[in-house]
This record gives sequence, C-alpha cells and structure tokens, in this order.
Amino acid sequence: MTKVPDDLQYTKSHEWIRRLPDGRVEVGITDHAQSALGDLVFVDVPAAGRKLIEGEACAVVESVKAASDVYSPLNGVVTEGNEKLSASPELLNQDPYGEGWLMRVQPEGAVPGGGLDAAGYRRFLDEEAG
Repeated sequence: MTKVPDDLQYTKSHEWIRRLPDGRVEVGITDHAQSALGDLVFVDVPAAGRKLIEGEACAVVESVKAASDVYSPLNGVVTEGNEKLSASPELLNQDPYGEGWLMRVQPEGAVPGGGLDAAGYRRFLDEEAG
C-alpha cells in the first residue's frame, strides 16, 4: 500500500510539497513514484540558486528501469539541494517523505494552493490504477 502522509500537498506528476516553518517548502517524489521506478541508482538535484518555473523539469531520478524527470510544483529559487542523494540515491526508496527529500525552495509569490491534499491524491492514484 502506497504511503500518502496527510500533512503534504501533492501533484498529479507525483511530487509532494511540505511547507517549512521558515516560509520555504521542501519538495520530493511520492512513495508511489519511487515504487514505480524501482531501485534508484542516480539522483540529480538542482543546485542552490537555480530559479524554478512551475511545471518545468528540475531534477532527474534514475533507476535500473528508467530515468524520469521531476517537475517543479511551484515558482521559486532553490535554496538547498539534498546532496546526500548523490552518494546515497537509495534514500529516496527508503524514506521518500523524510531523508529522501530532493530540494528546498523559497517560493516566489504564494505557494500554490491548487495541489491535491492527501485524500485527493489517493483518489487520483485509484483513478490511475483503473
């Protein structure tokens, strides 16, 4: 069963967003996404200072099966990429909502409210499964 924490927002391209107390957001890929990819062998996260545009490819995760783009769920500037993932990409498989976060971003403007809440993301996954 796919884990879908209730305190996050989700996108239909399987990214999650966590609001941090300092106004930044943390972004990662969902448990569903890492499970579909399989064992991850390489992760390329954006460097600090990179400007992100909502919907634009901003990171790459590669498994033994395939490489997949990660799309930015918001406009903003990367303040930190998770450097641990370059040495230990398996953190994304082991802990996608914790140690496996991809980047921290300072949003430009309001953090989008149009993402899915946990219940909406679960319904979306059910619909995708048919």
